[in-house]
Formats: sequence, structure tokens, C-alpha cells
Amino acid sequence: MASRYFFVTLFALVISQAFGSDPSQLQDFCVAEMNPQVFVNGVVCKNPNAVTANDFFFPGLDKAGNTNNNLGGLVPPHYHPRATEILVVIEGTHEVVFVSSTNNQLFKKILNKGDVYVFPQGLIHFQFNRGWTNAVAFSGLSSQNPGVVFVANAIFGSNPPISDDVLAKAFRLDKKTIDRLQAQFTSGN
Repeated sequence: MASRYFFVTLFALVISQAFGSDPSQLQDFCVAEMNPQVFVNGVVCKNPNAVTANDFFFPGLDKAGNTNNNLGGLVPPHYHPRATEILVVIEGTHEVVFVSSTNNQLFKKILNKGDVYVFPQGLIHFQFNRGWTNAVAFSGLSSQNPGVVFVANAIFGSNPPISDDVLAKAFRLDKKTIDRLQAQFTSGN
């Protein structure tokens, strides 16, 4: 009888193990077709035979405004539900912050040229230009489909809007303040 329970337990443990990761890519690349003739969940890929080198080119790293984050610039609080983010500072001084899900502990660090920082998957984080010059950084994500949710837009710019009563209670604010906050954000992320 004891061996029967042992084997049932062992079998349950073996079949309950799960392994997960991004699936392997089904193609070498997918250049988004921005005006597709059909609607699908996601973006339609351009025909690979019509793809050119210009589809992979961006003439922007030498032009201010395309990649520079001017003094006081902010990447607002957001999170990636399906990816870890890594940030590499190329120029300037960045303040990077994330908040843990345990006790809402705040982790803050000042980064300078050459520094690298990792934001754990699913945690709210932001970057802020703390220096007196332009700031440039590159970031990478650990997933082909990381997702991004800008916290303020999700809360105050949802479509349809979250009830004023709910937001007023959640943030301990009056409805007039909630209305002003909702007016600042566009619908969607």
C-alpha cells in the first residue's frame, strides 16, 4: 500500500514539472506590415521577398531628439509583464529605479557612462536624466514579446475609464482630482 502511494506521488511530481521559455522563432525576421489588408492578433509580417536592407535601417543615432533624453527627461513608470530589461548607459547620468513586489521596497541607483543595470521581469521601473547634459542609453529585453504597461496610462487612461469612485477610494483622493488626472492621460498604453 505504501509503495502505491509513493508511485502515485512520484508520478504526480513528474508530470507537474513545467518548462517555459519563448518559443524558437519560426522565421529569420518579421518586418511589420503597417497597413495590412487583414486583421490578425498582432502585426502581419511583410513578405520576406519584399524586404530590403532599408527595413532594418534607422538614421537616428547622430540626431538630437531621436535617441537623446534631454535634462529632466523621464521614461515614466512602467513594467514588462513578460521580460527582464537590461539598460546600458552610453552618455550622461541616469537615475534608475524599480520597486519590488515584496514590501514595495524601492531600489535606486545613479548610473554613469558604461554602467549597466537590470530591471527584473514584471516590476515597476523608470529612468530619469539626473545630469546636466543629454543622456543616452540602450536597453534590451529578454523576450520577443515583452509587453509594456505604462502605469499612469493604464490607471488613468483606460478605455472605458475606471470608475471615479474606485479610483477615489484607491488613491484617497476626491473625485474632482481624479477627473483632472484622467484628463491628463490618453486612452490605452
